[in-house]
Amino acid sequence: MKSTLKRSEKLAGAWKPEIIKTKSQYKAAMARVEQIFASKPGTPAGNELELLLLLVEKYEEDAFPISRPHPVAAIRFRMDQQDLKPKDLVPLLGSKSKVSEVLSGRRPLSLAMIRNLVAELSIPADILLQETPIDVREKHPRQS
Repeated sequence: MKSTLKRSEKLAGAWKPEIIKTKSQYKAAMARVEQIFASKPGTPAGNELELLLLLVEKYEEDAFPISRPHPVAAIRFRMDQQDLKPKDLVPLLGSKSKVSEVLSGRRPLSLAMIRNLVAELSIPADILLQETPIDVREKHPRQS
């Protein structure tokens, strides 16, 4: 382990700014970040740290993407956080039946519903505006 640490320190010390594309480049960049983390902004080391952190952030976004939650999952999560019951959403969504339909995935969110959820529950609009398939259940044909 000691030889691995020394090797990564040598790699990090010789690190030159470049797009991080591999796990080994990522590890070397992180080792260098640790070495210069306390650098003051505006100094050569501080500028290097700022550049390294941008490159690391870009690599992490590409290598470890985080998908956005489904709108209904986001609503249920916020309900759980704020200890809300479905009846508490009636003023935001319109009626008890609309709340039930939205939470079961049978009704899409309207623009008015989204505005209310953003304003009252602070759920990001981009989460609620996602296109999602609606659970359309076959209705019984009308008897003539």
